[in-house]
Amino acid sequence: MNRIIRIFAFFSSVLVAGFVSAADYPKPTEGDYAIRDFKFASGETLPELRLHYRTLGTPQKDAQGKTTNAVLIMHGTTGSGAQFIRPEFAGELFGKDQPLDATKFFIVLPDGIGHGKSSKPSDGMHAKFPRYGYLDMVEADYRLLTEGLDVNHARLVMGTSMGGMHTWLWGELHPDFMDALMPLASLPTQISGRNRAWRRIVIDTIRNDPAWNSGEYPADAGQPPSLHTAAEMLWFMSSNPVLRQKEAPTLAKTDEVLDKFVEQIVKTDDANDVLYAVEASRDYDPGPNLERIRAPLLAINSADDLINPPELGILEREIKRVPHGRAIVMPLTEKTRGHGSHTVAALWKDQLVELLKETEK
Repeated sequence: MNRIIRIFAFFSSVLVAGFVSAADYPKPTEGDYAIRDFKFASGETLPELRLHYRTLGTPQKDAQGKTTNAVLIMHGTTGSGAQFIRPEFAGELFGKDQPLDATKFFIVLPDGIGHGKSSKPSDGMHAKFPRYGYLDMVEADYRLLTEGLDVNHARLVMGTSMGGMHTWLWGELHPDFMDALMPLASLPTQISGRNRAWRRIVIDTIRNDPAWNSGEYPADAGQPPSLHTAAEMLWFMSSNPVLRQKEAPTLAKTDEVLDKFVEQIVKTDDANDVLYAVEASRDYDPGPNLERIRAPLLAINSADDLINPPELGILEREIKRVPHGRAIVMPLTEKTRGHGSHTVAALWKDQLVELLKETEK
């Protein structure tokens, strides 16, 4: 049986119901967990790795002491757990009687290594910060849950983009830890082709910039010019051509929209942090171990995703190797946002509801 579904008359009821309004949701609680002498896969060690996180809800355990309601949600490259606290995500999922009702679930939104308020190069080490990869990020999140938050089992592990890739790894590295897996906007294979190419462009642009100065650019001098180019590449890859044409229908308007996007990135981001975040994907390769995934897994991508284009056929091929895996590719609609569709929960939340029902014990 083909376990990938291309839905060409996509969930009209979801779009109508999902985009009308978003419910209120509880304010998250923020915290930090310090891991002493964290050893990275590279062999480097950080005396103290700080992991910032947000939680909503209260953990519950059964009579045997197993956590029953934990949900781990992981963010994308250069993002943070804060990206989920917005109407189109939290407002569709975390409110009363919504799919991940925070009065019933214990939702954990970590900032991955190198991101958000967790330990990162821009804290002071700059290019001397350990070379972290996705395996390190998954290990750190696992320790946050088990050691820092006393969560020994997850009802659901899910993530968007980079977080989606981490979800595949979670299923392989900790196959008995969760009841269900839901990777969004990702592929279960090593980074290659155009996906690797755009990352290399960002990496090379920063590393070859004389102003980057091996990561030791003066803080009072502003960000190196290469961060501008990196931001332009992120804008280019993160949405679909139809949406970009609508928001930038003329030459002048395109320059205006692009300049505004770049200006915001340069104000809020750091070249070393962006470089490390993009380079971290180098050790991502779930392909050889997909058969190890035991929990039911639902992968959701969108047809207008320039980073994970469906015409490659990778998801269709590889999902057959996941024992309890299935996948959906959402078609281009006026509501999809290319790669960014992963955070528009109204597009796919009905599928999340089905996954939770299927894995209810």
